[in-house]
Amino acid sequence: MKSLIDMRNGAKIDGTNYKLLLKHIRLNVTDKYEFPPEIIKVNGTTVATLGNFSASTGKPKSKKTFNVSALVASALSGKEVLKYKTILPQGKERILYVDTEQSKCHCHKVMQRIMKLAGLPIDKEDDRILFFVLREYTPEQRREIISCALQEEENIGLVIIDGIRDLIHDINSPGESLNIINELMRWSSYYEMHIHTVLHQNKGDDNTRGHIGTELNNKAETILQVSKNAENPNISEVRAVHIRDKEFQPFAFEINEDALPQLVNNYKFTKTKEKISSYADMSNEQHLEALECAFKDKQSMGYQELLDSLKTGYASIGYARGRNTIVKLCKFLSNINVLIKEEQGYIFDKEPLCSGSSLV
Repeated sequence: MKSLIDMRNGAKIDGTNYKLLLKHIRLNVTDKYEFPPEIIKVNGTTVATLGNFSASTGKPKSKKTFNVSALVASALSGKEVLKYKTILPQGKERILYVDTEQSKCHCHKVMQRIMKLAGLPIDKEDDRILFFVLREYTPEQRREIISCALQEEENIGLVIIDGIRDLIHDINSPGESLNIINELMRWSSYYEMHIHTVLHQNKGDDNTRGHIGTELNNKAETILQVSKNAENPNISEVRAVHIRDKEFQPFAFEINEDALPQLVNNYKFTKTKEKISSYADMSNEQHLEALECAFKDKQSMGYQELLDSLKTGYASIGYARGRNTIVKLCKFLSNINVLIKEEQGYIFDKEPLCSGSSLV
């Protein structure tokens, strides 16, 4: 077994080790396997199973940590908190909570919030939860501390890593991102637990940050998105943007007078705009809506003003992009004579969009 552990930690595989490893990795058609325990559900939909990992994403101040607090409180109490119903199996009842960003003072508030949500006292310790504050350590040290805790602590069934970005140096490094995702897969599988991580989204769109966000989307069992209501910033909405099981009905919460998250009953969700991957794939109607917004109350405009207006107009239909993409979009619209350059500046001609012909 020690050789197998060494190989999982990157040791070289030789002939002897290969024979030992083969017994573990080979799948036989006659073998029987039990489906991993489903430990977290929302409205009957499975969000998390043992041996996998998931993530919560959202923009800064969207109340991601409040959402995770409810998930952990459900695990401690065995009751439904917000919409989370978490049941950890016997022998896996303990929780490891790792925070990489906040001070001990702020983390203490999070821990007390979890205990209050779970209906547990805050004047005595509960051995079922370990809370680590790793703000002052390096990415390498944080990973080593987590790894050591998983080896030494018994009966861990759920791990929260609030700030996975801080386990690597460069959020856009393909190598570092792949390595930490592989580590999550290794930890969750080898120790038979579920790992739930937290990662910020980009400010300009709903994509998870950096290359690590791409890897999370590709490998995670579930990605939950926590976002502020556009009209009422005191309300946060929770929905699944990637999930292996069927999608659950989104829910919303707000913070009550006791600084605890509570469900917003009878909340009505506005339909989210369908994501647009490319301006070349848009319908004439979508271009028309965006351009009418961009040229609202304007007959013509200079180039820089045009780029700014295009950025605003296309963001209004769900296509929020940076300058480089907007420059290409401007060229595309000019080539199909929707944007026409004249002496006084660029003007908008809607006729090509209303003709019924495809733009491409």
